[in-house]
Amino acid sequence: MRNSPRYRRAAGLSTVAAAMLALGACGTGTEQQAGQEGGGGQQGQPATTVAEPVVTTYDGGIYVLDGTTLEVKADLQLEGFNRLNPAGDDRHVMVSTSDGFQVLDAAGAELTDVTFPGPEPGHVVRHAGRTVLFSDGTGEVLSFDPAQLGEGKPETESYTTAEPHHGVAIELENGELVVTLGNEEERTGIMVLDAQRKEITRSEQCPGVHGEATAQGEAVVIGCEDGVLVYRDGTITKVDSPTEYGRIGNQAGTDVSPVVLGDYKQDKDAELERPTQVSLIDTETGSLRLVDLGTSYTFRSLARGPEGEALVLGTDGAIHVLDPVRAEVVRTIPVIGEWQEPLEWQQPRPAIFVRGGTAYVSDPGERKLHAVDLATGEKTATVELEQAPNELSGVLAQAH
Repeated sequence: MRNSPRYRRAAGLSTVAAAMLALGACGTGTEQQAGQEGGGGQQGQPATTVAEPVVTTYDGGIYVLDGTTLEVKADLQLEGFNRLNPAGDDRHVMVSTSDGFQVLDAAGAELTDVTFPGPEPGHVVRHAGRTVLFSDGTGEVLSFDPAQLGEGKPETESYTTAEPHHGVAIELENGELVVTLGNEEERTGIMVLDAQRKEITRSEQCPGVHGEATAQGEAVVIGCEDGVLVYRDGTITKVDSPTEYGRIGNQAGTDVSPVVLGDYKQDKDAELERPTQVSLIDTETGSLRLVDLGTSYTFRSLARGPEGEALVLGTDGAIHVLDPVRAEVVRTIPVIGEWQEPLEWQQPRPAIFVRGGTAYVSDPGERKLHAVDLATGEKTATVELEQAPNELSGVLAQAH
């Protein structure tokens, strides 16, 4: 048993308790309505109605689409600004609402009554068969096995940070927990806890800590305003930015490459910096290289391909394919027209979600969503939606 006083294990809620949580959420004014393909629920394994689901939000709801044809299978009404992340299995997606995290059965095309209440729901991280939720409003970290989502609310393990902050946490294969340090005024670094939630090591050399990614060999990269922290084999290493202010706040990693793709911003005083360079962090050598794309991009532009290639959706409308070892653009794939990042981060802008060899790219200005074969660069499907898409995600690849 893990014996930290800040650690607790909570058994999955009963059906009655889950229903009470759902009623509590309704009291906030959140509305939901199953689409025409509704099915599922939490009674055993519900019938699959959507193949390889892709999910996108719009102002007032969520579309669930067939991942091959991009046919809209459900239009779920859900008020508020909602965020999406893969839940960690091949069926579910986590929806961050104003009240916490809610589980969407994407394959069954319905919102379930499984919720994880908490103010200011933040990052959702999947690694080593565990999904970790971070609640910014409380600093609570919840982890669970996503394979249990088909049976209702899974058994969860909880840890609470010393102070609430906009943070992130990741659970490693050996049970260690990497979690950010900070409060409402500042974020300073990370701490690593063992499986019993006792501190192993920490670093507070990471001003403005934000975001995470995991690379080959289970190396964890955490972004800072002056570089990154890399946790690998029990040791935290600081990798400095090549400029005095070099903020890396969003990263994309893969277990087939030791190199992590990150954004890169250099203007500390900009109202909205539109960067044209990305960072490539080699977790084996502790080096950081910059690549100029010749076009700007946003926080929804970063992804990784099936061979570990780094992918960036530029404001020129193309996917820029980078070789992470050579640190250079090797190919561009035109997908949509030119666009400009809006000032407000909640406003719709094109996004990329990659699963296997397919990249899904949204185009809010045209109210379209495209599926692109990364090998050929050809569009395999396109759909025009009634509402402009915003957040874009989906389930993970089918388990083998």
